[in-house]
Amino acid sequence: MTDARALRAYAHPTRMRLVGLLRAQGPRTATQAADLINESVASCSYHLRMLAKYGLVETAAGGRGREKPWRATARLTQWPTHSPEPAVAEAAEAVELAAVERYSELLSAAIETRRSLSRDWQEAGGISDVLLYLTAGELSAIQQQIDALLRPFEARETRPDSRPPGARLVQVIRAGFPVPRVTASGPAGQRRGQPGRRAGPPTWQRQGMEQCRPHRRRTAAGRAWATPQERSRQRRTRQQRARQQ
Repeated sequence: MTDARALRAYAHPTRMRLVGLLRAQGPRTATQAADLINESVASCSYHLRMLAKYGLVETAAGGRGREKPWRATARLTQWPTHSPEPAVAEAAEAVELAAVERYSELLSAAIETRRSLSRDWQEAGGISDVLLYLTAGELSAIQQQIDALLRPFEARETRPDSRPPGARLVQVIRAGFPVPRVTASGPAGQRRGQPGRRAGPPTWQRQGMEQCRPHRRRTAAGRAWATPQERSRQRRTRQQRARQQ
């Protein structure tokens, strides 16, 4: 995906959740999706239409209106990590920041529910990191090797009969990046006069969020840029309210 407008449209937490839901669970209507991600039907319907506008989802057979099912058009979304076009580079950065926020939510949820799993699954999963001195070529080679390691298991997504007993859906989150050089004034590239300050979303993204009525209140409260702990509390609150309704 290299169109700046499409990237900006995708750089939204609810839209990422919807695309992820359709990829993991197959076609769903706006009503079904709303129940699964704790959003309103109107909000899901709006965001699904926006995703369809840029080819990220499409209508599936059957149903009509809000009861028509939607499906993802691809099993993954790729975007450039480098572009000579400033608009594309900025939009791609916004997508990655939104993706990191989503990954943080998923990891927090996995940790919070881990004790409900069997011992073998608790020990199989985990989070780790390592610091290595690498060249850019070596980092690219490692990424390719990881792709090759995972590729044999990808066919199981569309071939349930190839899944061995006990197999379940697992998410593998991968990241590799140069550690920012730290100077006396802070990490390289940090704005002067704002030590340690976390940058908010780009101006165009703030404006787009403000124009999106279903998310105006939540965005104004900083939901998309909350810390993992704040998001965890917000998620528990939404779940409690849903149970009370």
